[in-house]
Amino acid sequence: MNKILLAIILAGFGVQVVKLIGLWFKHKSLTWSDLVVTGGMPSSHSAFVVSMVTIIYLVEGTSTAFAISIVFAMVVIRDAFGVRRTAGEEGLVINKIVKKLKMKNDSHFAMGHTPLQVTVGSVLGFLISIGVYYLL
Repeated sequence: MNKILLAIILAGFGVQVVKLIGLWFKHKSLTWSDLVVTGGMPSSHSAFVVSMVTIIYLVEGTSTAFAISIVFAMVVIRDAFGVRRTAGEEGLVINKIVKKLKMKNDSHFAMGHTPLQVTVGSVLGFLISIGVYYLL
């Protein structure tokens, strides 16, 4: 199998499995929605994109694909702990207001990631790509 594709798949889905294991130990149960949960430790978004940047560099060097992957990774990572985190915090405030006013609330929002969650996901994505490149 293509090392680039393999590294990206292993990083993204592997980190999501790590997240599921963490949820299992925290709550002692899992739901179907936990399979696609956004936010939380570690960031699978960051693992996907850092893995992509790393493996493309290792396989192709400083190619056009590498340059594009860096830009894409910067946008995804910034969104993960910036925009989505801010929107999640605003969602918490809105839910408190709605609860205080005793209004019906069926909304759902995702919290995004903390910088630590993004860092751990990024490190895991990097290490997985290194492992795929040198071990497979």
